[in-house]
Amino acid sequence: MRARTRTARRVVVLATIASLGTGLLAGCADDGKDSSGSSSEGGGKGKTKITLGLFGTAGFEESGLYKEYEKLHPDIDIQQTVVERNENYYPALVNHLTTNSGLQDIQMVEVGNIAEIVETQATKLLDLSKYGKESDYLDWKWKQATTKDGQTIGVGTDIGPMAICYRTDLFKAAGLPTDREEVGKLWAGSWDKFVDVGKQYQAKAKGTTFLDSPGGLLQAILSSETERFYDSAGEVIYKTNPAVKAAFDLTAQAAEDGLIGNQTQFQPAWDTTIANSKFAAMSCPPWMLGYIKGKSKPEAAGKWDVAQSPVSGNWGGSFLTVPKSGKNTEEAAKLAAWLTAPEQQAKLFGVQGSFPSTPAAYDSTEVTTAKNDMTGAAPIGTIFAEAAKNIPVQTIGPKDQIIQQGLTDNGVVLVTQGKSPEEAWKNAVKTIDNNLEK
Repeated sequence: MRARTRTARRVVVLATIASLGTGLLAGCADDGKDSSGSSSEGGGKGKTKITLGLFGTAGFEESGLYKEYEKLHPDIDIQQTVVERNENYYPALVNHLTTNSGLQDIQMVEVGNIAEIVETQATKLLDLSKYGKESDYLDWKWKQATTKDGQTIGVGTDIGPMAICYRTDLFKAAGLPTDREEVGKLWAGSWDKFVDVGKQYQAKAKGTTFLDSPGGLLQAILSSETERFYDSAGEVIYKTNPAVKAAFDLTAQAAEDGLIGNQTQFQPAWDTTIANSKFAAMSCPPWMLGYIKGKSKPEAAGKWDVAQSPVSGNWGGSFLTVPKSGKNTEEAAKLAAWLTAPEQQAKLFGVQGSFPSTPAAYDSTEVTTAKNDMTGAAPIGTIFAEAAKNIPVQTIGPKDQIIQQGLTDNGVVLVTQGKSPEEAWKNAVKTIDNNLEK
C-alpha cells in the first residue's frame, strides 16, 4: 500500500508476481469503482466473528491467509468489507473514529494518513505493542504508528522500497548499458547523475522520453529525504526546506529539457504511454511492476529490468489498527499481529507483490525466488530487499498527501505544459497553502 502523489484522489495499482499469481496491491487499487465484499463462506454458528475494514485489495483473502488462520483457530470467523479507493475509505474512517461508531474490529490506515491518525485519533485505538513484536518490523515502520507517549496504534503491512524500472531495449538503442548492475552504477548516489543519464538517453532517443512523468521523479527524490514537508517538531517546512525546493527544481529542469513525458501518473493517457512504450524508465517500488504488467502489451514481457535507485527511498505502505470500541478487541489484535508477521508478509509478497515491512521475510523463499513476467529472470525480491535496507527514517506529517499532490499536480506537471519552473512553484505553493488552511 503506497502513499503517492494522487492517493487522496485516485489510487491505481495492479501488483503481480507472474510466477505466483495476480492481484491488486493492498490499499492501493483503484479501477474507478467502489466495491465491497466479505470473506468466509457462511457465518460459523457460535464462532467469534472478526471484521476488517480495508481499502483496495489487501490480499489477505486472495492469499488464503484468512482460511489458514481460521483453520488454526476454529472458533474464529473472519469477514472483510472493502472500499476500492482510499479517497472514499479514509474520510469515512475518520468520521467513524470521531463518533466512535460504525467501526470494524480491524481498520486499515494508509501510510499517508497514519501521522494524522496518530496525532488526532490515537485514544480511540488499541495499543498493539503487546501483540505485534516490535523487533520483527523495520524500526522506522514501527515508529510511524507510535505516539509520543509510546502507544503503538498500528502494525505495519507492506512498504515500497524505491528502485528504477527501465526498458533494456530502449536503453540499448540509445547506447546505454543494459545490465542492471552497470545501469545502477551510472547514477549511484545522486539524482543529478540520474538526470544526466536522461540527457544521454534523450540525445539519441526517437519518439520516446527518458521518464514517464514529472510526478514519478519528484516522488522518488523526495522519498529519499529524511525531512520533506514537516520537521521533527511537527512544523510545516516544505516552503523553506532546501531539499524540497532542490527536488522540485531538478524535476522542473528535467521537464524543461524534454526528458519527461507530459502525463500525470495513474491517468488513462499515462496508461497509454506504458502500452505504447513511450518512455524508457520510471520510479519503481515493487507494486509498480504489477501496474506495468497490467498496462503493457504482451510483447513488452521480458524487456524490462530493475536497477537500484540513485538513493534509497520509500513509496507506500499501510497499517492495521484495532478500534477500542470493537466487540472483540483481543481477538482482533491477535489477528492483526498474525496477518503482519514475517511469515504472512512473505506469503503476501509471493501472491500480491506487497513488499514486507518485516526484514526476517527477506530471506524467505517467497521473496528470494520471486519473478515477474515483465522483468524475466530479474531477482526482484533480492533487489527490493537491498533497497529496503537503506530506506531513510523519514519524518511524516498529517498533511503530507496534500503537499505532495500540490507540488505535483499544481506544480511540476505544469512545466511539461509550458509553464516556467518559477510559475509552477508559485502555483503549487498557493494551492497547497489554500488547502492547508481548509
